[in-house]
Amino acid sequence: MRSVPDFSIEINCGKKIIAGIDEAGRGPLCGPVVAGAVIFLKYDFDDMPLISDSKQMSEKQRDIAFDWITNNQNIVWATGLCSPAEIDELNILWASMRAMERAAGNLRTQPEHCLIDGNRVPKNLTGEAVVKGDAKSLSIAAASIIAKVTRDRLMKELAQKYPEYAWDKNAGYPTPQHLQAIEKYGINEHYRKSFGPVKERLEKNDNS
Repeated sequence: MRSVPDFSIEINCGKKIIAGIDEAGRGPLCGPVVAGAVIFLKYDFDDMPLISDSKQMSEKQRDIAFDWITNNQNIVWATGLCSPAEIDELNILWASMRAMERAAGNLRTQPEHCLIDGNRVPKNLTGEAVVKGDAKSLSIAAASIIAKVTRDRLMKELAQKYPEYAWDKNAGYPTPQHLQAIEKYGINEHYRKSFGPVKERLEKNDNS
């Protein structure tokens, strides 16, 4: 049975201003990694839509939740990004950590405590890691929605400039069609040059 996130962790952690933080976009071959940070200023809502692990929600459900979160005066939210160049420089793990730090730093209200999805807390944040946190904490689940919707919309915008890669459909993930497009059209500045299929394509070009 799938667990449903709630505010139990937030209520029991002994802090007042708590940010849930999660990221989206570790696996794609291109585009930034995006982190979301969300602070609920209260925990009782009569009109809350479905908020869960963003990967388990439909695009429509995510859009409804995103609009509700971003338009709610009792919720503080922000995003943080790390570019493909930074991902190549740092590696995807540390780039994800930096994106989380940036998201927290961009919050208009600074948190006393951060709940980080996963098993590691970024070195410049104070808080705790929560494994599978987007299935346990509503703050983390909300952050996962902010991160994923922001990144998906960004990739759709980029797809208008580079329609041949179909980023609006694959979000930069290595689908067979996307790999075929890379083989046909090559690599541009939005690709992560340290990622396997991209690196192989670049090495192939160098050796040809």
